[in-house]
Amino acid sequence: MDGSQDRPIGSTTIAPGVLLTIARLTALGVPGVTGMARVAGGVNRLFRRGASEGVRIEVSDDTVHVDLFLVLSAQANVREVSRRVQAEVASAIENMVGMPVAAVDVHVEDFEEPQTAE
Repeated sequence: MDGSQDRPIGSTTIAPGVLLTIARLTALGVPGVTGMARVAGGVNRLFRRGASEGVRIEVSDDTVHVDLFLVLSAQANVREVSRRVQAEVASAIENMVGMPVAAVDVHVEDFEEPQTAE
């Protein structure tokens, strides 16, 4: 064999929406996270992907920076939930698309009271 089977045949391109979806679904899967908050408007919103989905993704030099705007359960431990979200989102992006993550910044925007049955 000449080893040519070890070489990639083409290239893979990751659409920014894929990174948004990975970050959003991973964050929502962490216990204590009840939803995503809308990102405030302004000029920056026009230049950053995912502003209306509670996620902002910036890619610079093939490195990902994530901002997550979360709604947490009123009973959640903010520190523990935030750290778990950071670790799981970074791991998901790195494992699924192979891109290094520079930072995952968590912004807790609100708390949600649990619904009581009446």
